[in-house]
Amino acid sequence: MDDKLIFGIYPGGLDALQKGLPNNPEKINEALDILQGDKQLFLVRGYRGFDNVDVEAPEMMEQYCINGRKLDLTLCYRSATGDIDGWIIFIKRMIHQYSTHLHKIQITEEPNNPDALTGGDGSSKNIHEAIIEGVIVAKREASLLGLHIMVGFNAVVSFNPTDSFWQSLAERITPKFMNSLDFVGLDFFPDVFIPLPAKPDGITISIEEAVNLVLNQFRKANLAIGKISDNIPIHITENGWATTPERTFQRQKEVLIDTLLVVNQLKVELNITHYEYFGLRDADSSDNGFQFGLMKDDYISKPAFDAYKTLIKSYG
Repeated sequence: MDDKLIFGIYPGGLDALQKGLPNNPEKINEALDILQGDKQLFLVRGYRGFDNVDVEAPEMMEQYCINGRKLDLTLCYRSATGDIDGWIIFIKRMIHQYSTHLHKIQITEEPNNPDALTGGDGSSKNIHEAIIEGVIVAKREASLLGLHIMVGFNAVVSFNPTDSFWQSLAERITPKFMNSLDFVGLDFFPDVFIPLPAKPDGITISIEEAVNLVLNQFRKANLAIGKISDNIPIHITENGWATTPERTFQRQKEVLIDTLLVVNQLKVELNITHYEYFGLRDADSSDNGFQFGLMKDDYISKPAFDAYKTLIKSYG
């Protein structure tokens, strides 16, 4: 594999359920140009929703596919009825719509996370079928259109020994699915939704230790149980560290640097090829809740923005 990572970012501030300043496409493209630097490829992560959640985030995402940028398109399943036939039609429609803008397409979003409020598809009916049939159909449709795009799905890490998701997947996968699968994505946010755990001596583990633990668990435990070959690369599809009045801009920068140091160190051993940050700017910087952006909602950069630019140049 190439020893350079491919980078990207979710370019919006708002998702479909948030309030705040509207996206400014001109400022977004300016910021993406800065982050991309002289890299020939830089990914724009976007989301579309199926069934009764017609999500498009960011809106008109193809407008950011300039200067060598391509889409990492995530198709969120979120189906209460388990409508696989409709899901297949939706996947085909999305491939036709975004076509040559696509670098890769992700089938379902966090299918082992049952909490829809935090972005998971896991409570949706027929979730394993949505993954397997969706990946196969997406690869076939892209091939029919002459599109050379990567097709995969993603998940969150699991440390739960009774978690049945990966075993259930292993029992359902077929050679056709494995031949269609180009990557498995990982969403992880250490020290955001759950504090970093303590070691037996009572000392809290570091960000570097947490990232190392998560990446090794995902590859060597979760994917192994799911019968996903080590030859299938891991794409880090969402990662970030949110600021608040108590969580400083400087610490966000430090966490990003420490995280990517570990990712870069483990990329060959664990076959990690892509990294995408979530996200470019805050939804509403006046809100005291989590603010994930590398920029404030008015596009004034936080220290982590310049750090990410430097890391992309160094590791990409």
